[in-house]
Amino acid sequence: MRFINPKIDYAFKKIFGSEQSHDILISFLNAMLYDGNDIIKAIEILNPYLAPRIRGIKDTYLDVKATINDNSSVIIEMQVLNIEGFEKRILYNAAKAYSNQLDIGEDYTDLEPVIALTITDFDMFPELNQMISRFILKEKTYLTDYSIYDIELVFIELPKFHKQLQELETLTDKWLYFLKTARKLESVPPVMDAVPAIKKAFAIANQANLSREEFDDFEHHEIFIHDQRNAIKKGVNQGIKQGLEQGIKQGLEQGLEQGLEQGLEQGLEQGLEQGLEQGLKQGLEQGKLETKLAIARQLLNVLDDAAISATTGLSLEQIIYLRNLAAEA
Repeated sequence: MRFINPKIDYAFKKIFGSEQSHDILISFLNAMLYDGNDIIKAIEILNPYLAPRIRGIKDTYLDVKATINDNSSVIIEMQVLNIEGFEKRILYNAAKAYSNQLDIGEDYTDLEPVIALTITDFDMFPELNQMISRFILKEKTYLTDYSIYDIELVFIELPKFHKQLQELETLTDKWLYFLKTARKLESVPPVMDAVPAIKKAFAIANQANLSREEFDDFEHHEIFIHDQRNAIKKGVNQGIKQGLEQGIKQGLEQGLEQGLEQGLEQGLEQGLEQGLEQGLKQGLEQGKLETKLAIARQLLNVLDDAAISATTGLSLEQIIYLRNLAAEA
């Protein structure tokens, strides 16, 4: 058997957000939010996965939205690329989901809690040791909790999960192992096959159970993610290289000028040091810009200009310029 990669957003939504996925999503959310305790009894998936075709990202929501048995709303998103503005987008989506519950004239007491659960395939908080981080509103000085717990941000950083198959103990362990390794497995491990919801998730992820169109979509998007990662890496490396070359050149020129005034050797040394520092700074900035441009080019045929701008942090003018260049090529 071969399984689709559940970390790819299309696959994630098919596995956890399909009409037949209620028991899967209940088990997963109990594992991620409630330490595996059987807290969630019922769930309603608000935007179920529809297939085929899901390629038109302009008109498709790729997160999973649901309400659980206490009427709380849950937004679940799998994110594989650490793109510009990602942190703000999470907060915006949670706040939007909270405020959109009310129509004009309705009472604020009708608002129900919102949980934004985000699984990242990169280190979101490298300064924190824990894999699961939960954020709520607190008083700034004394860190006292706000009296209403209506908006909670939960982050799960997959790179911080290191357990091997023989070390899996909890339901949380097993779901995280599924997310991280399903793509590499050739069969369902017995310890995971014993959990009905995870067994069913493997069945949905089995490539043999996909239509040709679904498989093409998943494969297409996996290539797209791979290309984005390569573009980001290339952009950063190219930017740093260009910045260092420019900074060293400027530093040497500055060093020669200083050398005429305070001694050639001392001037060159100081100038080169300043040039390296300046070059590294310029390189990092250039690398960030190259990364944004590379991602934007990949998205030109997928998103509209406003969505690309929101995703990359580039201005609309820059997006329009890139689109015009692509049309002329």
